[in-house]
Amino acid sequence: MERTGSETVLVSGGVGRVEVLVESPATPRGIALVCHPHPLFGGANSNKVVYTLAHAFRDLGYVALRPNFRGVGQSEGQHDQGNGETLDMLAVLGWARSRWGNLPLVLGGFSFGAYVQVRLANRLAADAIPPRQLVLVGMAAGFAEGGSGSDYETPKAPKNLPTLIIHGEADDVVPLANVLDWARPQELPVIVLPGAGHFFHGQLHLVRELVGKGVCPA
Repeated sequence: MERTGSETVLVSGGVGRVEVLVESPATPRGIALVCHPHPLFGGANSNKVVYTLAHAFRDLGYVALRPNFRGVGQSEGQHDQGNGETLDMLAVLGWARSRWGNLPLVLGGFSFGAYVQVRLANRLAADAIPPRQLVLVGMAAGFAEGGSGSDYETPKAPKNLPTLIIHGEADDVVPLANVLDWARPQELPVIVLPGAGHFFHGQLHLVRELVGKGVCPA
């Protein structure tokens, strides 16, 4: 896939500017919105898992958008537990559609970012052009161990929305059991990377390959 480089734009969100890193193929045929992990614990659009997702989507023909959540980089506002963040992502998507039109949409996220994307997918489910696919990596569900200590009541994914879930067997932040408990009643498959921790050290190439094979090209 031929590339065209990247740019940073500032989009008007719910409480001010939202900083968005944009990376495009030569001819965008879809839009991929990619969300980063928890902003209070170092999460930003430069995170290596988010970088991996964005580049995998770009190589499939999607213009990849990597916003910074509130309080990160040039994005204004304060962390809002996923509520304001979901509204900001709606604003980013509205801006993207004003620029590229109603191209096929994929939502991808890592950790807290995946939690936000499930919320966003539900907001968009009744849209005239709903998302084509949802990609959840190291998704936050249930009680998150480690630094955040948050308890996520992650909503169900919209019914009939193709959902790719990738999780590490040895995730020490969001236990694999949490994600299985979330996915089981929805009959959603979970791809487990043996031995992988929350940040997929040494296994990001596998994440990229799985996205490349599991996401419809734009």
